[in-house]
Amino acid sequence: MATLQLGTAVRNAELDAIETAIGTAPIVEFRTGALPANCAAVSTGNLLSRDAIPSDWLGAAAAGVKSKAGTWTLTGLAGIATANIGYFRIYESSSPDVCHIQGDVTVTGGGGSMTVDNVSLAAAQVVTVNSFALTAGNA
Repeated sequence: MATLQLGTAVRNAELDAIETAIGTAPIVEFRTGALPANCAAVSTGNLLSRDAIPSDWLGAAAAGVKSKAGTWTLTGLAGIATANIGYFRIYESSSPDVCHIQGDVTVTGGGGSMTVDNVSLAAAQVVTVNSFALTAGNA
C-alpha cells in the first residue's frame, strides 16, 4: 500500500480553504437523534436551533488544526419541547441549505466533534459551544 503524507503548510492551507468555501458567517443547526449518513443526506431528528455564528468563525490553521474562534451561542427555537442535542450541521453562509460539515455533540469532556455547556435544549435557552476543531489528515 502506498503512503501519502502532507506537510504542515499543505494541511494548514487545506483547512483554511474549508472556511473560505463555507463562508464568513455560516449557519449552525442542532438536531435530535443520530447523524445522517453524510452531509448530502436529508436532515434527521427534530430541529432544536438554527443560528448564524460569528464572522471569522475559525482561527488560522496551525500544526494541521483549525479551531473555533470567538463565542458561538445558539438559542433553542420557540415552541420546541426540551430535548437532547444529538448532532450539529454547518451550512454555507451564502446558501444556507448546503450542508458542509456535520458531527456529534456532547457536553465538554464527552469527546464529541463539538462540545457544548449543556446538551439539553429548551425553547429560548442559550447553549454555548465550548469546542470545535477541524484536524487535517497526518496531523
